Amino acid sequence: MYQLYITNKNYSSWSLRAWVLMRTLGIPFAEKLVPMGETTAGFAAFSPTGRVPCLVDDGLTIWDSLAIAEYLAETHDGIWAQDRTARAWSRSAAAEMHSGFSALRNSHPMSVGLRIQPFDLGAALKRDIERIDALWQEGLSKFNGPFLAGQKFTAVDAFFCPVAFRFQTYGTMLSAASESYKNHLLSLPAMQEWKDAALRETWRDEGHEVEIRASGEWVEDLRAI
Repeated sequence: MYQLYITNKNYSSWSLRAWVLMRTLGIPFAEKLVPMGETTAGFAAFSPTGRVPCLVDDGLTIWDSLAIAEYLAETHDGIWAQDRTARAWSRSAAAEMHSGFSALRNSHPMSVGLRIQPFDLGAALKRDIERIDALWQEGLSKFNGPFLAGQKFTAVDAFFCPVAFRFQTYGTMLSAASESYKNHLLSLPAMQEWKDAALRETWRDEGHEVEIRASGEWVEDLRAI
């Protein structure tokens, strides 16, 4: 059975991508959650980069969420859309998410259990939000939804699941179509499972807490004490 190494569910957007993809598509795996307090040196025991997620398959290690998606696609149906056009669009959108949107990542760090009134968004963050909104509208319109590549959840949706949590946390204003898609992602059983586990976590990583405190005024903290 696959082993999937992840870290704190409240914070780890990268871990969520691989986890929600495998859980939603029914690909069995053993979850190996290593808290952030283990440090990069601790993660290096199972990950060549000292980062998560990291998939181990019968002694073979695959690191990086995009590489994990492509590895799984070699042996599992449904990772990417069957339609060639939808598949090409999906890979492009997932790659854009994977390498871009730095303003969103830096200004709106993921914290599943918080509700935050953000400080001034700034031009770069606004551009990132507008681009994601436009990208979501394009996929939903082009492939007739309710997911970005059509009727079924695929890897491109998994790559935007952390964004759905971010938009919920910061109360981000979106177009009607993107708001509906965000809520659809948040309602998925796997996303609900992740959220519930994140809220139960009592670990706090001070580095992440500092970043989150700098992002806006905390309106509500739903996390376990």
